[in-house]
Amino acid sequence: MTATPSRHSRSKRPRSEPSSHQHSSAPSPRSRRSATGGVKIVRLSLPDLLSLGVLGLRTRKVRAMLSALGISIGVATMVIVTAIPASSHRALIEEISALGSNMLRVQPVPGQSKPIPLPEESVDMARRIGPVTGVSAVANTNTEVQRSDLTSGEDFSSAGLSVLAARRDLLDVVGGTVLSGRFFSKADEQFPTAVLGYQAASRLGIGELPTDEPAPEIRIGRSWFTVVGILHSVPLAEELDVAVLTGWTAAKNTLRFKGNPTVIYIKAGEEHLEDVRKVLPATVFPEQPGQVQVSRPSDALAAKRATQNSFSSLFLGLAGVALLVGGIGVANTMVISVLERRREIGLRRALGATRGHVRVQFFTESVALSLFGALAGTALGVLAAVAYATYQGWPSVIPLTSVVVGCLGAVMVGMVAGVYPSVRAARLPPTEALASA
Repeated sequence: MTATPSRHSRSKRPRSEPSSHQHSSAPSPRSRRSATGGVKIVRLSLPDLLSLGVLGLRTRKVRAMLSALGISIGVATMVIVTAIPASSHRALIEEISALGSNMLRVQPVPGQSKPIPLPEESVDMARRIGPVTGVSAVANTNTEVQRSDLTSGEDFSSAGLSVLAARRDLLDVVGGTVLSGRFFSKADEQFPTAVLGYQAASRLGIGELPTDEPAPEIRIGRSWFTVVGILHSVPLAEELDVAVLTGWTAAKNTLRFKGNPTVIYIKAGEEHLEDVRKVLPATVFPEQPGQVQVSRPSDALAAKRATQNSFSSLFLGLAGVALLVGGIGVANTMVISVLERRREIGLRRALGATRGHVRVQFFTESVALSLFGALAGTALGVLAAVAYATYQGWPSVIPLTSVVVGCLGAVMVGMVAGVYPSVRAARLPPTEALASA
């Protein structure tokens, strides 16, 4: 007879000890978390992201090239329509600057019976003005010049020629150049040497200076001066074309020149030119500023300032339109790419890719497509702009701003264009994508 456990003995079994059946069927909290979180979400690293982003570009090279072509044309247009006007503008500015748009002339008020000479220190005083970048001067020595001392009576060849004492920095300020020989050196300035203006040399019968023969001499007053140079025509100071120039110190020692300048040439920053003009009379002649005449800024300066604002806006607008058209082409390509790659999207989703993975893949592909197009367009635009500027004889100017803005604008366009296709690809149901043909 089998003894059965009493109710008292069954009640002493620990209530907290689970049976073997209960232990095997009820998972612990840790195992439940592992069951609910069986698929681990993986974050894409940067190399994986870039690899996925260019996957569609590598597999569909022709379509990618054609799509990037739209962006390339937009960026190239932006570079070209800013670089070519900038090169033309630079050439125009250089031509206008050659007309002396930043130069002023200071001289005693003309028409007086006895003009009051400017102070000897007026040149150094003008140089102390802050925006002034260059100062030089000439002075009329009121002496006559002759080609030979054997000339009898009036020498018609020297009629109308003036003898001017000149400072060594004169050519730098007035933009003059030497046709033959040299301008005054520090040593030449001390000795009786002369430099002839373009027309003065022609009237005196002196052509190109020989290098293997003694230099010609001319008679100024009662002294002989050796000709060391001949100037090209000077458009900014036409009075120098009919002048015989001597060194400033040599004129003091030989021609009894007292050192008072007749004309002071001043170069200053164009933005401060009017302010410099206002203070010049009181600066160069504090005792009698009313006896000083200062030339007005040339009309070339007004023309130069007008041209600085005549470009940019229209051309940048055209480039923006071209870039927008390229962005629309990228968006269209990405939408078609989503439709054609539905099976790929469904397979990736079935293998565990999340919507975020798919969204990032297509978004990165759109940005990469735009970036490649931007780089190609920049290179194309730079080459075209440089070639055209060289053909026209202009200085090549590539605005860095247009290059940077073009590339950044293309990337932003690619980001905007990739938003809708990437969202559409992420929302595509895996079953529908796999079932599509």
